[in-house]
Amino acid sequence: MQGVLVIEAALPTLPLMPGVYRMLDGKGDALYVGKARSLKKRVASYTQLARLPERLRRMVHETRRLEVVTTASEAEALLLEANLIKRLRPRYNIVLRDDKSYPWLVLTEDQPYPMIAKHRGERRKGASYWGPFASAWAVNQTLTALQRVFLLRSCRDTVFESRTRPCLLFQIKRCSAPCVQRVSQAEYAELVREAKEYLSGGTPSIQRRLAKEMEEASERLEFERAAALRDRIRGLTHVQGRDRINMEGIGDADVVALHQMAGQSCVQVFFFRGGRNNGNRPFFLSHAKSEQPPEEVLGAFLGQLYDDLPPPPLVLVSHEPQDAAILADALSMKAGRKVEIHRPQRGDKKAAVDHAATNAREAIERRMAEGTAQAELLQGVARLFDLPDVPERIEVYDNSHIMGTNAYGVMIVAGGAGFLKQHYRKYGIKEAKPGDDFAMMREVFERRFGRALKEDPERESGTWPDLVLIDGGAGQLSAAREILNEMGLHDIPLVAIAKGPDRDAGREWFHQTGKDPFQLPPRDPVLYYLQRLRDEAHRFAITTHRAGRSKALTKSELDDIPGVGSALKRKLLNHFGSARGVRNAALEDLEKAPGIGPSVARKIYGHFHPADG
Repeated sequence: MQGVLVIEAALPTLPLMPGVYRMLDGKGDALYVGKARSLKKRVASYTQLARLPERLRRMVHETRRLEVVTTASEAEALLLEANLIKRLRPRYNIVLRDDKSYPWLVLTEDQPYPMIAKHRGERRKGASYWGPFASAWAVNQTLTALQRVFLLRSCRDTVFESRTRPCLLFQIKRCSAPCVQRVSQAEYAELVREAKEYLSGGTPSIQRRLAKEMEEASERLEFERAAALRDRIRGLTHVQGRDRINMEGIGDADVVALHQMAGQSCVQVFFFRGGRNNGNRPFFLSHAKSEQPPEEVLGAFLGQLYDDLPPPPLVLVSHEPQDAAILADALSMKAGRKVEIHRPQRGDKKAAVDHAATNAREAIERRMAEGTAQAELLQGVARLFDLPDVPERIEVYDNSHIMGTNAYGVMIVAGGAGFLKQHYRKYGIKEAKPGDDFAMMREVFERRFGRALKEDPERESGTWPDLVLIDGGAGQLSAAREILNEMGLHDIPLVAIAKGPDRDAGREWFHQTGKDPFQLPPRDPVLYYLQRLRDEAHRFAITTHRAGRSKALTKSELDDIPGVGSALKRKLLNHFGSARGVRNAALEDLEKAPGIGPSVARKIYGHFHPADG
C-alpha cells in the first residue's frame, strides 16, 4: 500500500519528541492531524494496518505525504493539534464546525460616563469584558438586566454627546440619563462599580446593600428615592429567578455534556460566569458515521472549543475526555492559571451536567427529525426532476444590479443539512455588460465551473452539484444549457424556475430540457422547498449587491492614489475637508499640508493632473 510506504520512508527522520503530525493526500490537503508524545513511535503505529480501525485504514490508504512539527511538551502538541484541526478541517478528524464568534459584554471604562454594550471581535485597551455568552439572546438578556438594575447607558458616543433631553430608556427606568446630567459623575461611578460587582458574582451583597439604602431612604421620607431603589431590587430578583440552573459556590465554569445517537454527536455547553448562567449552545461534530468513543469525541471537542475561547477555571464534563490530564495541562498553559476538568458524581454539579446532557439529547433528536423531513423533500425533488439519485448538493444562482451598476452574481448551496452557507459564493461581474442577464450568467458559470474543472476534474471533492436551479424561463434555461454544454458538462441536471402570472408565489412554472413546462399544486411541500431555495438565492443576491453599492458609495478618490494609505488620507481630508478639496488643491498647497512633504505632494498632484505632472 502506497500510504504505508510513504510513512515507512519518513520514519528514519522522525524524532522521539512530542509534536504534531499531518497526513496529506496527493493534492496536499490535510487528511488527518494528530499529536504524539513521541512522533516516531506514534507515526510508526500507522504501518500496522490490522490494528487500526477502518476509518484510519482508509486515511493511510490515501496518504501521500507526511509533515511533522515538534513541540516542547505533549500539552503544547495538544494545543497545536486543536488549532490545526479547526483551521484545516481534515476529513478523518473529529471536527468542530462552528464559525460563529461569541458575543461579550464590554464596559468602556476610559470615559467619564462608561457605556455598557454588546461586543464581538478584537478587544481594545481602556475597556473591561465579560463573557463569553452562548448567543446574542443571552447577552441581550444580561444587557437588559444591567440597564434595569444599574441604569447604565448603552447608547453610542455620538448619540450620547448630541442629546439635549433624556431618551425613552430614561422614561422606562432603564437609564440614569447621564447625557443630560440627571445623575452626577460620582453617582454614576457608583452604579458602574455595582454593575462590575454583579458581573463578578456579587449579587447577594448588592441586594442587601440596596435593601438597606431603601429602608434608610424611607426613614428619611425620601419616598421617590426609596421607590427607585425598590424597582432596582425587583429587577435584580427577576434576573436571579430566570436561571433554570444555578450552582451554589461556583463562579466561572463551563458545563459540557455529550450525547451520541445513530452515528451523530452533539455537545451541549452551558457557560457560567460570576455564578450566573450565560446561556447554552449545542455543537454538532463532524466525524465518521461509525460511532466514535465518547471520550475521544469529548477530548477533541474541548481542545477545539478553547482554541479561541479563554477556558474557565472549572470544566464539568459528562464523560472523562481522552488524555484528560494532558488536556487540563494544555488549558492551564493557555489560561495562565490552573484549569480543572471534572466529571461530577453527585450533588448540584452532577445535576447541572445531567441537565446539559438532556439538552444535548433533545437537540440531536430535533436535528434528526429535521433531517428526516429534509431527506423526504430531497427525495421529492429527485422524483420531480427525474434525477438519478437523491441530490446531496443543490446550487441555486441569481443576479442583482440596479440600472446596470454594481452587478453581482451569486450561488447558494443546499443539501441534507439545510443551507450550506460556508459554500455560498458571490461573483462581482467583471466582463459582462451589467444588465445583460444572459452574459452575466455565462460569466458566473464559466468562473464557477471553469475553476471546478481545473481543481477537481474527477469530481471527487463533493463540491459538484447534483442539481442546478436558475431564476428564469425557457430562454434562461436554453442559454444556461448551452453554456454548460460548451464546457463539456452535459450531465449536470438543470432547472429554471419562472415566476407565475403577476409574479405570484405558488404559481411558478418549472422548465427542464426535453420536457414541457409544468406547475405543482399550490400546497405541495416540494414546491415550498423550491420556493425557499429561490428566495434564499434572491436574498443573498440583494444583500451582496447592497453591500457592494455601499462600499462603492463610501469609496474615496484618494483610495486610487498609489502609496496613500489610511493615515495619510486622514491627514489630507482633515486639512482640505474633502476629496474634492484635495483634487482642486494647487501643488504649493499640497506641499504645505501637515505631514505630506514635497515628493508625496507631487505624486498626489500628478494623479489628479497627469498632463501637468
